[in-house]
Amino acid sequence: MDSPSDGSSDAPVAVSAASTAADAQASSRPVGDVLWDFVLLAKPEISSVVTLSAFAGFLVGSPAGLSASVLLWAMLGTALCAGGVGMLNHVLERQYDAQMKRTATRPLPAGRVNPTTARRVGVFLICAAVALLCPLVNVLTAVIAALTAGLYLFVYTPLKRVTKWNTLIGTVPGALPALGGYTAATGHLGGGGWAVFGVLACWQMPHFLSLAWMYRHDYERGNYAMLPVVEPDGDSTAAQMIGFAALLVPLSVLPVVSDTAGWIYALGVVPLGLWFLWTTIVFHGERTGRQARRVLKASIVYIPALVALLSVDWFI
Repeated sequence: MDSPSDGSSDAPVAVSAASTAADAQASSRPVGDVLWDFVLLAKPEISSVVTLSAFAGFLVGSPAGLSASVLLWAMLGTALCAGGVGMLNHVLERQYDAQMKRTATRPLPAGRVNPTTARRVGVFLICAAVALLCPLVNVLTAVIAALTAGLYLFVYTPLKRVTKWNTLIGTVPGALPALGGYTAATGHLGGGGWAVFGVLACWQMPHFLSLAWMYRHDYERGNYAMLPVVEPDGDSTAAQMIGFAALLVPLSVLPVVSDTAGWIYALGVVPLGLWFLWTTIVFHGERTGRQARRVLKASIVYIPALVALLSVDWFI
């Protein structure tokens, strides 16, 4: 008769078996499919927004002219760091992703990629980003990149299952790349950098809260303490979405006040922000998945539109 066991001794065996199965599956698949899974692990939809926000910060920090080489290395370093952070986030949350319908088919919970391999690639990307930024841009920007990775992975990620304030706390590492873009251009912290930091921080709240509302039942299955899960009536969710979208409007005008952006940017960014705000107000009155998706779509448009306005204003 076997002695009773709590199963803990079997855990390493199970993990090893899962990793072996993932390796076997990867070896039998086309190389292009495996590479695409690693692209997905780098969260390209988030990494692209992060890189765009850094570009916005760089433009704000370069009102009189910019260095193309510094811009190139700054954007490459930002993209590598964002991709590495996204990959390690997938590794840390793979067991929770497996419990949610929206994320169960991702490469790690689906067993298509070995978690150990994904972890090594993620660490390599972050280290490569810092190694590029430090000598080719400046030390301050490299420090901001490293700080972003540390806060996102070791503060924000675990807090997602601990407190409803995780989204607010997560705005800090989420907005730091915009500040990093500014420091890449200037070599120091300044008002313009903190302005773009504030814009990105405020933008994130309606963006991620709308997503959390749309998938609140999924987040509940995954044991995430998202605000719409903890407070399902939606009062706080809607109020915070409106409040931060409203704050976004005056914050987005600060680059004009500080003479780091001009009238073309001002004429476009104010109605852009008011439109974004309007979608959150409509959500407050009709808390449905459809209206939350409208807020999400507006947020997806907002950052590229803001960067386009800054670019047109800068070049003209």
